[in-house]
Amino acid sequence: MAEVVAKIGVKKVKGYLYFVDKKGNVARAAMSRAGRKKGKAKVEVVAKAGVKKVPGYLYFIDGKGHVARAMMARGRKGAKKKGGKKKRA
Repeated sequence: MAEVVAKIGVKKVKGYLYFVDKKGNVARAAMSRAGRKKGKAKVEVVAKAGVKKVPGYLYFIDGKGHVARAMMARGRKGAKKKGGKKKRA
């Protein structure tokens, strides 16, 4: 389903959200938990990957710490919704 784009091998630490930033690097931010101040968390670049993002793909850090991507599901494909509003007697 997903394909590995860059083999980075980032070690994840509990309490942080890991993501691929706009420049294609692996970054992390502290997750919202009780005790942290409201507002944006400080974003910290963990590894320089330099991945070129292609529109229509979702980029994420997989279980092994590598940058992976998967095709985004856009719209409903296949059968349309059946039924509608039922008439009352």
